[in-house]
Amino acid sequence: MATNNQTVSGRRSSNELLVAGSESALDQMKFEIAQEFGVQLGAETTSRANGSVGGEITKRLVAMAEQQLGGFQR
Repeated sequence: MATNNQTVSGRRSSNELLVAGSESALDQMKFEIAQEFGVQLGAETTSRANGSVGGEITKRLVAMAEQQLGGFQR
């Protein structure tokens, strides 16, 4: 039986946050990026437009992690 936010296979859900309290910061980042891109997030928006916001979030989070790990820059 799955416990502690794990699936039956023993893995964590990919949608689950690993750091408590980070949800509001991620939501703020999501809405800021959507505004920069001119995307109205929601079910009526194309998956491509919504996905572009998610992709940009990923790029920025990776850049932040690289800076913390030693200042790697592209």
